[in-house]
Amino acid sequence: MVSPSHNSMLFFLFFTANLWVCFVPSTAELQRFEHPVKADGSLSFLVVGDWGRKGLYNQSLVATQMGVVGEKLDIDFVISTGDNFYENGLTGVSDPAFNESFINIYTASSLQKQWYNVLGNHDYSGDVEAQLSPILTKMDHRWLCLRSFIVNAGFVEFFFVDTTPFVNEYFTDPDEYTYDWKGILPQQEYLSNLLKDVDSALRDSTAKWKIVVGHHTIKSAGQHGITIELEEQLLPILQANNIDLYVNGHDHCLEHISSTDSQIQFLTSGGGSKAWGGDIREWNPEELKLYYDGQGFMSMQITQTHVDIVFYDVFGNVLHKWGISKGHDAAEL
Repeated sequence: MVSPSHNSMLFFLFFTANLWVCFVPSTAELQRFEHPVKADGSLSFLVVGDWGRKGLYNQSLVATQMGVVGEKLDIDFVISTGDNFYENGLTGVSDPAFNESFINIYTASSLQKQWYNVLGNHDYSGDVEAQLSPILTKMDHRWLCLRSFIVNAGFVEFFFVDTTPFVNEYFTDPDEYTYDWKGILPQQEYLSNLLKDVDSALRDSTAKWKIVVGHHTIKSAGQHGITIELEEQLLPILQANNIDLYVNGHDHCLEHISSTDSQIQFLTSGGGSKAWGGDIREWNPEELKLYYDGQGFMSMQITQTHVDIVFYDVFGNVLHKWGISKGHDAAEL
Protein backbone atom coordinates (compact mmCIF):
# COMPACT_ATOMS: atom_id res chain seq x y z
CA MET A 1 0.00 0.00 0.00
CA VAL A 2 1.36 3.39 -1.01
CA SER A 3 2.26 5.74 1.85
CA PRO A 4 1.97 9.32 0.55
CA SER A 5 3.70 12.34 1.99
CA HIS A 6 1.53 14.87 3.78
CA ASN A 7 2.11 17.57 1.18
CA SER A 8 1.51 15.39 -1.85
CA MET A 9 -1.32 16.44 -4.15
CA LEU A 10 -1.44 13.03 -5.78
CA PHE A 11 -4.30 10.62 -5.29
CA PHE A 12 -4.63 6.93 -6.01
CA LEU A 13 -7.58 4.97 -7.37
CA PHE A 14 -8.24 1.37 -6.45
CA PHE A 15 -10.61 -0.09 -9.05
CA THR A 16 -13.04 -2.82 -8.12
CA ALA A 17 -15.78 -4.40 -10.16
CA ASN A 18 -18.28 -2.28 -8.28
CA LEU A 19 -16.74 1.10 -7.66
CA TRP A 20 -13.69 3.28 -7.57
CA VAL A 21 -12.22 3.56 -4.09
CA CYS A 22 -10.38 6.84 -4.04
CA PHE A 23 -7.46 7.45 -1.71
CA VAL A 24 -7.05 11.07 -0.69
CA PRO A 25 -3.98 12.22 1.26
CA SER A 26 -4.88 13.71 4.64
CA THR A 27 -2.94 16.00 6.90
CA ALA A 28 -2.53 13.19 9.44
CA GLU A 29 -0.89 9.82 8.97
CA LEU A 30 -4.15 7.95 8.47
CA GLN A 31 -4.90 7.08 4.87
CA ARG A 32 -8.30 8.14 3.67
CA PHE A 33 -10.63 6.42 1.21
CA GLU A 34 -13.84 7.76 -0.28
CA HIS A 35 -16.84 5.46 -0.62
CA PRO A 36 -19.94 6.72 -2.46
CA VAL A 37 -23.43 6.36 -1.01
CA LYS A 38 -26.41 5.08 -2.98
CA ALA A 39 -28.40 7.37 -5.23
CA ASP A 40 -31.02 7.72 -2.49
CA GLY A 41 -28.37 8.95 -0.06
CA SER A 42 -28.27 5.80 2.07
CA LEU A 43 -25.50 3.38 2.96
CA SER A 44 -25.77 -0.27 4.02
CA PHE A 45 -23.14 -2.83 4.94
CA LEU A 46 -22.42 -6.00 6.91
CA VAL A 47 -19.97 -6.52 9.77
CA VAL A 48 -18.33 -9.87 10.52
CA GLY A 49 -15.34 -10.77 12.65
CA ASP A 50 -13.15 -13.66 13.80
CA TRP A 51 -13.96 -15.73 10.75
CA GLY A 52 -11.00 -17.24 8.88
CA ARG A 53 -11.25 -21.01 9.50
CA LYS A 54 -11.46 -22.47 5.97
CA GLY A 55 -15.21 -22.82 6.25
CA LEU A 56 -15.17 -24.74 9.53
CA TYR A 57 -17.06 -23.92 12.76
CA ASN A 58 -20.04 -22.76 10.66
CA GLN A 59 -18.02 -20.11 8.83
CA SER A 60 -19.58 -21.27 5.55
CA LEU A 61 -23.09 -21.16 7.01
CA VAL A 62 -22.54 -17.61 8.29
CA ALA A 63 -21.22 -16.65 4.85
CA THR A 64 -24.35 -18.07 3.19
CA GLN A 65 -26.66 -15.98 5.37
CA MET A 66 -24.48 -12.93 4.84
CA GLY A 67 -25.08 -13.39 1.14
CA VAL A 68 -28.84 -13.57 1.64
CA VAL A 69 -29.00 -10.48 3.85
CA GLY A 70 -26.48 -8.67 1.68
CA GLU A 71 -28.70 -9.11 -1.36
CA LYS A 72 -31.82 -8.02 0.51
CA LEU A 73 -30.13 -4.84 1.76
CA ASP A 74 -28.17 -4.21 -1.44
CA ILE A 75 -25.06 -3.68 0.67
CA ASP A 76 -22.32 -1.28 -0.35
CA PHE A 77 -19.44 -3.03 1.43
CA VAL A 78 -18.41 -5.41 4.21
CA ILE A 79 -16.39 -4.59 7.32
CA SER A 80 -14.20 -7.23 8.95
CA THR A 81 -13.33 -6.63 12.60
CA GLY A 82 -10.19 -8.76 12.41
CA ASP A 83 -8.78 -12.20 13.15
CA ASN A 84 -9.15 -12.78 9.46
CA PHE A 85 -7.05 -15.97 9.32
CA TYR A 86 -6.67 -18.56 12.08
CA GLU A 87 -4.69 -19.65 13.95
CA ASN A 88 -1.65 -17.65 12.98
CA GLY A 89 -2.58 -15.21 10.23
CA LEU A 90 -1.05 -15.73 6.80
CA THR A 91 2.41 -17.16 6.19
CA GLY A 92 2.81 -14.92 3.14
CA VAL A 93 0.97 -13.66 0.09
CA SER A 94 0.95 -17.16 -1.44
CA ASP A 95 -0.64 -18.78 1.63
CA PRO A 96 -3.57 -20.91 0.37
CA ALA A 97 -5.58 -19.78 3.40
CA PHE A 98 -6.43 -16.58 1.53
CA ASN A 99 -8.37 -18.67 -0.95
CA GLU A 100 -9.59 -21.29 1.52
CA SER A 101 -10.86 -18.86 4.15
CA PHE A 102 -11.86 -15.83 2.06
CA ILE A 103 -12.18 -16.17 -1.72
CA ASN A 104 -13.78 -19.62 -1.69
CA ILE A 105 -16.11 -18.88 1.25
CA TYR A 106 -17.70 -15.49 0.59
CA THR A 107 -18.90 -16.36 -2.90
CA ALA A 108 -22.40 -14.85 -2.94
CA SER A 109 -22.88 -12.17 -5.58
CA SER A 110 -23.98 -9.67 -2.94
CA LEU A 111 -20.63 -10.07 -1.14
CA GLN A 112 -18.56 -9.17 -4.21
CA LYS A 113 -18.21 -5.66 -2.84
CA GLN A 114 -15.36 -3.85 -1.14
CA TRP A 115 -14.17 -5.47 2.10
CA TYR A 116 -12.57 -3.10 4.62
CA ASN A 117 -10.43 -5.17 6.99
CA VAL A 118 -8.58 -4.48 10.22
CA LEU A 119 -6.02 -6.78 11.81
CA GLY A 120 -6.64 -8.91 14.89
CA ASN A 121 -4.19 -10.46 17.30
CA HIS A 122 -4.22 -13.78 15.41
CA ASP A 123 -3.34 -11.89 12.23
CA TYR A 124 -0.33 -10.42 14.04
CA SER A 125 0.96 -13.90 14.82
CA GLY A 126 1.53 -14.44 11.11
CA ASP A 127 3.09 -12.34 8.35
CA VAL A 128 1.23 -9.06 8.90
CA GLU A 129 2.60 -7.42 5.77
CA ALA A 130 1.07 -10.19 3.66
CA GLN A 131 -2.44 -9.02 4.59
CA LEU A 132 -1.43 -5.43 3.89
CA SER A 133 0.05 -6.29 0.50
CA PRO A 134 -1.57 -5.03 -2.74
CA ILE A 135 -0.80 -8.47 -4.15
CA LEU A 136 -3.84 -9.79 -2.28
CA THR A 137 -5.96 -7.05 -3.82
CA LYS A 138 -4.78 -8.18 -7.24
CA MET A 139 -5.83 -11.72 -6.33
CA ASP A 140 -9.26 -10.52 -5.16
CA HIS A 141 -10.40 -6.97 -5.89
CA ARG A 142 -12.53 -6.89 -2.71
CA TRP A 143 -9.61 -7.02 -0.29
CA LEU A 144 -8.39 -3.84 1.38
CA CYS A 145 -6.49 -4.12 4.66
CA LEU A 146 -4.37 -1.53 6.44
CA ARG A 147 -3.30 -1.05 10.03
CA SER A 148 -5.35 2.13 10.55
CA PHE A 149 -7.27 4.18 8.00
CA ILE A 150 -10.40 6.24 7.31
CA VAL A 151 -13.33 5.59 5.00
CA ASN A 152 -15.36 8.71 4.25
CA ALA A 153 -18.90 8.42 2.91
CA GLY A 154 -19.88 12.06 3.34
CA PHE A 155 -22.36 12.12 6.20
CA VAL A 156 -20.62 9.16 7.90
CA GLU A 157 -16.94 8.49 8.49
CA PHE A 158 -15.38 5.22 9.59
CA PHE A 159 -12.14 5.27 11.57
CA PHE A 160 -10.36 1.91 11.50
CA VAL A 161 -7.89 1.58 14.39
CA ASP A 162 -5.09 -0.96 14.82
CA THR A 163 -5.79 -2.16 18.37
CA THR A 164 -3.48 -5.18 18.78
CA PRO A 165 -0.34 -3.13 19.58
CA PHE A 166 -2.15 -1.58 22.57
CA VAL A 167 -2.30 -4.89 24.45
CA ASN A 168 0.82 -5.11 26.61
CA GLU A 169 0.39 -8.82 27.31
CA TYR A 170 1.21 -9.64 23.69
CA PHE A 171 4.63 -8.07 24.22
CA THR A 172 5.38 -9.25 27.77
CA ASP A 173 3.71 -12.68 27.89
CA PRO A 174 2.96 -13.87 24.35
CA ASP A 175 2.31 -17.48 25.43
CA GLU A 176 2.72 -19.83 22.43
CA TYR A 177 2.34 -17.05 19.86
CA THR A 178 5.12 -15.25 18.02
CA TYR A 179 3.95 -11.80 17.00
CA ASP A 180 5.13 -9.89 13.95
CA TRP A 181 5.97 -6.44 15.29
CA LYS A 182 7.63 -5.09 12.15
CA GLY A 183 6.61 -1.44 11.82
CA ILE A 184 5.31 -1.31 15.41
CA LEU A 185 8.43 -0.97 17.56
CA PRO A 186 9.09 1.00 19.62
CA GLN A 187 5.59 0.28 20.88
CA GLN A 188 4.95 3.47 22.83
CA GLU A 189 6.08 5.71 19.98
CA TYR A 190 3.78 3.86 17.58
CA LEU A 191 0.82 4.16 19.95
CA SER A 192 1.49 7.80 20.72
CA ASN A 193 1.50 8.68 17.03
CA LEU A 194 -1.58 6.58 16.35
CA LEU A 195 -3.57 8.15 19.17
CA LYS A 196 -2.61 11.63 17.98
CA ASP A 197 -3.68 10.78 14.44
CA VAL A 198 -7.00 9.30 15.54
CA ASP A 199 -7.72 12.25 17.81
CA SER A 200 -6.85 14.72 15.05
CA ALA A 201 -8.94 12.90 12.44
CA LEU A 202 -11.96 12.66 14.73
CA ARG A 203 -11.64 16.28 15.80
CA ASP A 204 -11.44 17.48 12.19
CA SER A 205 -14.31 15.32 10.99
CA THR A 206 -17.48 17.12 9.95
CA ALA A 207 -19.42 13.88 9.39
CA LYS A 208 -22.80 13.58 11.05
CA TRP A 209 -22.01 10.03 12.16
CA LYS A 210 -18.64 8.87 13.46
CA ILE A 211 -17.98 5.15 13.68
CA VAL A 212 -14.75 3.66 15.02
CA VAL A 213 -13.79 0.09 14.15
CA GLY A 214 -11.17 -1.97 15.95
CA HIS A 215 -10.54 -5.62 16.67
CA HIS A 216 -10.39 -5.53 20.45
CA THR A 217 -13.23 -4.93 22.86
CA ILE A 218 -13.54 -1.79 24.96
CA LYS A 219 -16.69 -2.87 26.77
CA SER A 220 -17.73 -6.51 26.65
CA ALA A 221 -19.37 -9.16 28.80
CA GLY A 222 -17.58 -11.86 26.82
CA GLN A 223 -14.51 -13.95 27.57
CA HIS A 224 -12.00 -11.17 26.95
CA GLY A 225 -14.07 -8.51 28.67
CA ILE A 226 -12.71 -4.98 28.93
CA THR A 227 -9.42 -4.24 27.19
CA ILE A 228 -7.83 -2.08 29.89
CA GLU A 229 -5.32 -0.42 27.57
CA LEU A 230 -8.07 0.73 25.20
CA GLU A 231 -10.27 1.84 28.07
CA GLU A 232 -7.46 4.00 29.42
CA GLN A 233 -5.91 5.31 26.19
CA LEU A 234 -8.41 5.18 23.32
CA LEU A 235 -11.80 5.53 25.00
CA PRO A 236 -11.18 9.06 26.37
CA ILE A 237 -10.43 10.21 22.82
CA LEU A 238 -13.60 8.59 21.49
CA GLN A 239 -15.68 10.18 24.23
CA ALA A 240 -14.11 13.62 23.79
CA ASN A 241 -14.88 13.54 20.08
CA ASN A 242 -18.47 12.35 20.50
CA ILE A 243 -18.31 9.25 18.34
CA ASP A 244 -21.53 7.32 17.87
CA LEU A 245 -20.48 3.67 17.59
CA TYR A 246 -17.47 1.54 18.48
CA VAL A 247 -17.53 -1.71 16.48
CA ASN A 248 -15.22 -4.64 17.32
CA GLY A 249 -14.66 -8.37 17.26
CA HIS A 250 -12.26 -10.38 19.47
CA ASP A 251 -14.95 -11.85 21.71
CA HIS A 252 -16.55 -14.64 19.69
CA CYS A 253 -20.12 -13.52 20.19
CA LEU A 254 -22.67 -10.92 19.14
CA GLU A 255 -23.19 -8.13 21.60
CA HIS A 256 -24.64 -4.67 22.11
CA ILE A 257 -23.74 -2.54 25.11
CA SER A 258 -25.36 0.88 25.42
CA SER A 259 -23.09 3.01 27.59
CA THR A 260 -24.70 4.87 30.49
CA ASP A 261 -21.84 7.36 30.79
CA SER A 262 -21.63 8.51 27.15
CA GLN A 263 -23.56 8.35 23.89
CA ILE A 264 -21.34 5.57 22.53
CA GLN A 265 -22.87 2.24 21.54
CA PHE A 266 -20.45 -0.71 21.79
CA LEU A 267 -21.16 -3.38 19.18
CA THR A 268 -19.35 -6.72 19.03
CA SER A 269 -19.52 -8.75 15.83
CA GLY A 270 -17.10 -11.61 16.44
CA GLY A 271 -19.27 -14.58 15.49
CA GLY A 272 -17.92 -15.29 12.01
CA SER A 273 -16.95 -18.87 12.86
CA LYS A 274 -15.98 -20.49 16.17
CA ALA A 275 -18.12 -19.21 19.05
CA TRP A 276 -17.67 -19.51 22.80
CA GLY A 277 -20.94 -20.89 24.14
CA GLY A 278 -21.86 -20.07 27.72
CA ASP A 279 -18.97 -17.68 28.26
CA ILE A 280 -20.49 -14.51 29.70
CA ARG A 281 -19.52 -12.12 32.50
CA GLU A 282 -21.83 -10.20 34.76
CA TRP A 283 -22.79 -6.83 33.30
CA ASN A 284 -25.14 -3.99 34.14
CA PRO A 285 -28.49 -5.08 32.63
CA GLU A 286 -29.30 -1.44 31.88
CA GLU A 287 -26.37 -1.43 29.45
CA LEU A 288 -26.39 -4.98 28.04
CA LYS A 289 -28.97 -4.93 25.25
CA LEU A 290 -27.80 -8.14 23.55
CA TYR A 291 -25.44 -10.98 24.34
CA TYR A 292 -25.55 -13.98 22.02
CA ASP A 293 -22.92 -16.69 22.41
CA GLY A 294 -23.28 -18.22 18.93
CA GLN A 295 -22.23 -17.49 15.38
CA GLY A 296 -23.62 -14.70 13.26
CA PHE A 297 -23.04 -11.19 11.93
CA MET A 298 -24.43 -7.67 11.94
CA SER A 299 -25.93 -5.30 9.38
CA MET A 300 -26.13 -1.54 9.45
CA GLN A 301 -28.18 0.89 7.37
CA ILE A 302 -27.40 4.59 7.62
CA THR A 303 -28.94 7.78 6.31
CA GLN A 304 -28.36 11.42 7.14
CA THR A 305 -30.82 11.13 10.01
CA HIS A 306 -30.98 7.50 11.12
CA VAL A 307 -28.93 4.39 11.89
CA ASP A 308 -30.51 0.93 12.00
CA ILE A 309 -28.56 -2.04 13.36
CA VAL A 310 -29.60 -5.69 13.13
CA PHE A 311 -27.85 -8.79 14.51
CA TYR A 312 -28.42 -12.17 12.81
CA ASP A 313 -27.62 -15.72 13.88
CA VAL A 314 -26.08 -18.46 11.73
CA PHE A 315 -29.50 -19.28 10.25
CA GLY A 316 -30.29 -15.69 9.34
CA ASN A 317 -32.76 -15.22 12.18
CA VAL A 318 -32.95 -11.72 13.61
CA LEU A 319 -31.61 -11.62 17.17
CA HIS A 320 -31.76 -7.92 17.94
CA LYS A 321 -32.69 -4.62 16.33
CA TRP A 322 -31.75 -1.14 17.44
CA GLY A 323 -31.99 2.29 15.90
CA ILE A 324 -31.18 5.89 16.62
CA SER A 325 -32.05 9.22 15.03
CA LYS A 326 -29.78 12.23 15.29
CA GLY A 327 -31.25 14.77 17.63
CA HIS A 328 -33.55 12.25 19.28
CA ASP A 329 -33.18 9.72 22.05
CA ALA A 330 -31.99 6.26 21.02
CA ALA A 331 -34.81 3.81 20.55
CA GLU A 332 -34.45 0.06 20.73
CA LEU A 333 -36.71 -1.41 18.09
